[in-house]
Amino acid sequence: MNWPCAALASAPLAGRTTLRVGGQAEWLLEPASPDELREAWQAARDRGWRPRLLGGGANLVIGDGLLPGVVIATERMNRVFRPMDMGTGKEEFEREAPPGEVAPPNPADDPRLVAWAGLPLPALVRAMRDLGFSGLEGLAGVPGHLGGGIAMNAGGRWGEMWSAVETVRLLDAEGEFTDLQASEAQPTYRNGNLGDRIVVGAILRFEPEPKLVVAQRIREWIAEKNRVQPVSERSAGCVFKNPDPELSGGRSAGQLVDQAGLLGMERGEAIISPRHGNFLVNRGNARAADVIGLLDEVRARVAERFGVELEFEVKRWMGAEPGADGTTLP
Repeated sequence: MNWPCAALASAPLAGRTTLRVGGQAEWLLEPASPDELREAWQAARDRGWRPRLLGGGANLVIGDGLLPGVVIATERMNRVFRPMDMGTGKEEFEREAPPGEVAPPNPADDPRLVAWAGLPLPALVRAMRDLGFSGLEGLAGVPGHLGGGIAMNAGGRWGEMWSAVETVRLLDAEGEFTDLQASEAQPTYRNGNLGDRIVVGAILRFEPEPKLVVAQRIREWIAEKNRVQPVSERSAGCVFKNPDPELSGGRSAGQLVDQAGLLGMERGEAIISPRHGNFLVNRGNARAADVIGLLDEVRARVAERFGVELEFEVKRWMGAEPGADGTTLP
């Protein structure tokens, strides 16, 4: 079968997720640019498939066995660069300035970055640190890619992705590019509210700050995360959204799991982290069935003990037709 970009049949997916769980994709497409992403999306739709988008695989559980249809991976769309002009609204999502063209302005005059969907969030944090930009230090230690980070408004106690977004370039269901200004968006907790549109890239705006100050803040926040979270282990990040404080008595999802006595609970090679109740860790060769079974049991135990229904933050691809955000719908 001919595809408009690099393509693999029966491609293993577990190694493309931070949890290291999952089977194979019937077809895996790997575009290297925004235009190739659009062509890959349209080619899959023309063949009757609704493709799933795979970024860094940091917030995802993929089912065992064969995943039917097409998965489009953004890993090769790993680009970040400075805008070539200042405030004209003509920033290019497509390319850096080739030799001989106008150089990017001084960082202090224009503290922005243009990034494509496949840029790893750790690489974004390093780029802003090295330029003396402040605004997304709270994403230090957060895995995943820019596209997924914007789609789910990734973040934590020190800030969220959309706090630095100026413009997002999106691919709509018809295969057309549209630009969304931050003032037009309505992101909420762990939801960029983009519907069925796909993040292609973004223009991010920061605040200039001394590089040493930014670097020190990043070191401190990473150290704090390492102290309380299993950052270096195989996990999908936080698996549950924090519930409404009025319903949970002000307790986070992790605190509810802890107080229900579920830290260290196991199923197969999957375990609820003894360090943090909102992290599930793959200790070796966990199966997706073990992961989902354990998470379902944790939800049931918390609901029984506290009357709080935990909502999944982690996405699940279990083989059925995906929903608008790529999640397999119940």
